[in-house]
Amino acid sequence: MSWTLRIGLLLVLAVSTPLVAAERDPLQPRVPKDQMAAAKTMTNPFVMNPENVAIGEGLFRGKGTCFVCHGEKGQGDGPAAVGFDPSPRNFTNAAFHQARTDGELMWVLKNGSPGTAMIPLVGSVIDEQEGWMILLYERSLAQKGK
Repeated sequence: MSWTLRIGLLLVLAVSTPLVAAERDPLQPRVPKDQMAAAKTMTNPFVMNPENVAIGEGLFRGKGTCFVCHGEKGQGDGPAAVGFDPSPRNFTNAAFHQARTDGELMWVLKNGSPGTAMIPLVGSVIDEQEGWMILLYERSLAQKGK
């Protein structure tokens, strides 16, 4: 095979291969079955209002560093997401939010998401109150994504 043909094939592969893998099934639970009932009992103690969503957005883009993987608009396309398989969660997906309880989302913030690059954040990067605020912001993104 000639060098020209090899380079051409490499270029085709490079252009056709996504840098970020597809998001794993957003409807698949991340909480282990033996912990699901307990997770579903957790509820967000904060109401969704503009003030709390703004606090959550500040944490998402700041201290929580969520934007690094999930992207500035929460679409799972942050600068650190390159090469992740699966890609980080797309928080503009309304079907995802309809399928997950607040408690399930908090469980992931506390424990990470097995089989993904999502690490535990509550207790190491943010506290639980900040986690709940971030979840309000993430929930608001589904409304913007419609």
